[in-house]
Amino acid sequence: MIRVVLADDEAMIRVGVRTILTTDPGIEVVAEAADGREAIELVRAHRPDIAMLDIRMPRLDGLSAAAELRAGVPEVAVIMLTTFDEDEYVSRALAEGASGFLLKAADPRELIIGVRAVADGAAYLSPRIARKVIARLGGGRLSRADAARRRLEALTPREVEVLALVGRGMSNQAIARELFLSEGTVKTHVSAILLRLGLDNRVQAAIIAYEAGLVHTAL
Repeated sequence: MIRVVLADDEAMIRVGVRTILTTDPGIEVVAEAADGREAIELVRAHRPDIAMLDIRMPRLDGLSAAAELRAGVPEVAVIMLTTFDEDEYVSRALAEGASGFLLKAADPRELIIGVRAVADGAAYLSPRIARKVIARLGGGRLSRADAARRRLEALTPREVEVLALVGRGMSNQAIARELFLSEGTVKTHVSAILLRLGLDNRVQAAIIAYEAGLVHTAL
C-alpha cells in the first residue's frame, strides 16, 4: 500500500485529488493538510511514502515545506502539485529534492501514474513540465553536454548504465530486471551516482543523463 499525505489549502482540490488517488486500491491518503506547516506535522506523525504538496499554501508554502521534509524526513518522497508551471517553480522544486511535479490541470490518470512512479523510486514530471525542462536545456546544449560528460568520468561503466536507465524514468525494480541485477544492487548504484555527482534526487540525475546524451527523450 502506498501511503500519501495530501496538502492543499483548497478543500475542494483535496477532495478531488483524494477521490482520484483512492480509485487505485494500492493507494491510501492517510492524512490531509490545509497548509505547509500542518503538512510537515502530519508527515512526521504518519511517516507516509509520499507527501503531495501544493506549491502555494498559507503559513508555509509547499516548496519551503519540501525543504524541511528533505532535511527532517528524507525517506519521504515529495511530489509537488500545482496550477503553475513557471520555470521558477520547477527549478526550486528540483532544488528542494522533489521527486515529482504534477499539474492540477493534467489528466487525472497522471496523479496515479506519478504517485506509483515515485513510490517505485523513479522520478516523474508532468509531460508539459518535462517539455519545458528539455526546452530550457536546449540552450547552450553543446557546453552542457561537454560538462555533463566530464562529470560522468567519476562513474564506473555500470553506474553509467544505471544512470541511463534512470534518465528513462525507470524504477529500481525495472532497472534490476533490465540489467539482471538485484534491486538492492541497483539501489546501491543509484545512491553512489547521486553521491559522486553531487545530486539530491533522481530528477536531477535524469537531467544529467539527458545532457550527457545518454537518453534522447523526456524524463
